[in-house]
Amino acid sequence: MEVGESAVISFETFVMEDGMAIYLQILQYIKRGIIAGTIVDGDELPSRRMLSALLGVNPNTVHKAYRMLEEEGLIASHSGAKSCMVLTAETIETVRAELLEGDAVNIVTAMKQMGLSKAEALQLLERYWD
Repeated sequence: MEVGESAVISFETFVMEDGMAIYLQILQYIKRGIIAGTIVDGDELPSRRMLSALLGVNPNTVHKAYRMLEEEGLIASHSGAKSCMVLTAETIETVRAELLEGDAVNIVTAMKQMGLSKAEALQLLERYWD
């Protein structure tokens, strides 16, 4: 692919999980792709109809995910045209901070529920950091 050429975002590695709304899973998949660098500015999202068929979900589910991405300023959509990623260094950093904070809260909550002290939790993190 040439520099400046956009790609269609692949959902080949998308795996639906129980317990979380599908539109939120789509949102999280795209945000994690942004942070990983596999989704970049200008990349095109599959059409709503195509993605709903690919995932086997209601088109309204995909529409809701795309609408949320628009509201967060991560994509630009125009009727009759493709939806494309609109990413700046600032938006990427905002998404990164949001995901890291959410993951950190989940990990800390789980450790507290398991009865780990702060010292034990830090020791565990240090062990797996390396």
